[in-house]
Amino acid sequence: MPDFTHLPTAAKFIALMPQWDFLNFLSTKAAAFPAFHLLMEHEVTGLIEAPPTRRGDQPRVVGVHVQTPTGPLDIHAPLTVGCDGRRATTVASAHLEVIERGVPIDVLWFRISRQPTDPENGLGYVNHGLTAVLIDRTDYYQVGFLIRKGAFAQIQANGLEAFRARLGEVVPFFAEPDASGHRRIDEITSLDQLKLLTVQINHLHRWHMPGLLCIGDAAHAMSPVGGIGINLAIQDAVATANILAGPLSLATMSRPVPVDTLALVQKRRKLATLITQWFQAQAHRVLNRTLGPDRIMHAPLIVRFVSSQPWARRFLGRVIGMGVLPEHIHSPLATP
Repeated sequence: MPDFTHLPTAAKFIALMPQWDFLNFLSTKAAAFPAFHLLMEHEVTGLIEAPPTRRGDQPRVVGVHVQTPTGPLDIHAPLTVGCDGRRATTVASAHLEVIERGVPIDVLWFRISRQPTDPENGLGYVNHGLTAVLIDRTDYYQVGFLIRKGAFAQIQANGLEAFRARLGEVVPFFAEPDASGHRRIDEITSLDQLKLLTVQINHLHRWHMPGLLCIGDAAHAMSPVGGIGINLAIQDAVATANILAGPLSLATMSRPVPVDTLALVQKRRKLATLITQWFQAQAHRVLNRTLGPDRIMHAPLIVRFVSSQPWARRFLGRVIGMGVLPEHIHSPLATP
């Protein structure tokens, strides 16, 4: 449905890139900076806090406890940025308040092999009270199978054959045998292959405390709808860099970045986050109506409307492709 061809960007398309490739790209670019150090296999287990200097003040985060292949280690820093996802250790350790927005669906993730004869543009399949999303990973699909919140236990109780049959209903070419009689639904040999993603939409009441700033999914868990969680996270990172580059260059352990300066990041990004989450919540209402009795279905009215209106497709393309509040890197290195 979204039309990206009118976006005021150099690349008027969406790229689906595996996360590991993107992270490798980022780390390679960042390695050009002499102050950049990437520590692999270092798992953050908690925050290091210094007691408040004045009565009534909050403790100040001065680094993190980590577990490494050679044992525990403490890493100190004038600012810790929590970008460790929706189950963020930083958020839990800091006891930051999370505001939840109810979500009616969950997603089961699994792999199915891809064949050269498969449809080129097949991304979403909706029918028979089922919805599946197929992300092309060249030689396999990453499949997202939507279920009602809390329904995974019933799927497990119904058994493997019942799940295979339902998958074959919503994506028929998965159930078609090839010349050797192989059906791709048979690649699901155990329900243990299905990884449950508990879909959340939430945000922190406050993204920061002295010495700590949370961004990305740590600050606001997004739904998979639209695949825009990564967009919001990158925009948070760009805004953080623009706002904090100067103050961080002057920060020391004894003179950290002021809390009021950290608050500017939340002030900059909060409205865009809440508007995006509102759009996702409306999409969930539509998706929830597709999950129901086994019957031949037609596209919901809102989907048919958006598909038929060029202006609506351009609007959707802008929201998905650029976001509510696009960010632009201010660093001189961003200019060719």
